[in-house]
Amino acid sequence: MFIKKDISVEEMVEKYPFTVRLLAEKGIRCIACGEPIWGTLEEACLEKGFGQEKIEAIVGEINDKIK
Repeated sequence: MFIKKDISVEEMVEKYPFTVRLLAEKGIRCIACGEPIWGTLEEACLEKGFGQEKIEAIVGEINDKIK
């Protein structure tokens, strides 16, 4: 597994820039006004009301794309 749900959004975007678009498609804005959001991927998902099952699916989707 390349990323886990506790990865910081900043680190994830730095390592895997394609995730900005992927998360934006899910309604999670990773970058606002040119500044990355703080916190983990899980926290960003929870703020959007996603449950753990959806969060795990997003993590899986990102990891599939990294492969």
